[in-house]
Amino acid sequence: MNEVAKRAGGSKATLYNYYTSKESLFDAVVRTYATLFLIRAAQELSSAEQEKLTFADKLQRFGEGMLGAMTSDWKAMQLYRMVVGEAAYSDIGELFYDSGVRESMHALEGLMQRHMESGDLSPGCPVLRAKQFSALVKAEADELFLKRELPVYSAKQVALMVASAVAVFLQGAR
Repeated sequence: MNEVAKRAGGSKATLYNYYTSKESLFDAVVRTYATLFLIRAAQELSSAEQEKLTFADKLQRFGEGMLGAMTSDWKAMQLYRMVVGEAAYSDIGELFYDSGVRESMHALEGLMQRHMESGDLSPGCPVLRAKQFSALVKAEADELFLKRELPVYSAKQVALMVASAVAVFLQGAR
């Protein structure tokens, strides 16, 4: 709290007027930051422009939004690491899920359901399909959680990683 107050240019007492504890400040950071990069991906899936795209293109865009945030923003990776590390000791994992992951996964589940109904995907559980696709998208980035220094990925590299995940997913799920 001392460091946050110092960087914000205020006092610890002022900070405690807004946040009653370190946990409530962390809660606010998680809510704000998770909402920024996860909600965007969910909103794109339901936009009118998306309806004109192929299923593969929709998955590509969603995946690029998700993976792009993870691989291009060191703060996102640090936040995710903190959430994972703290989840066993507090409700921060559920908070993180509720503040953005749930909405983006729900949007992805809806997309899976629509494409199962149209015959683009074989019948199955849309929740599981959304989780499987998400896992494939993150597969190449999983090792980043273990690295001290985050490599810099270009938009082209992210697009290639996602294209690979889309191809594997569609091959298996069709």
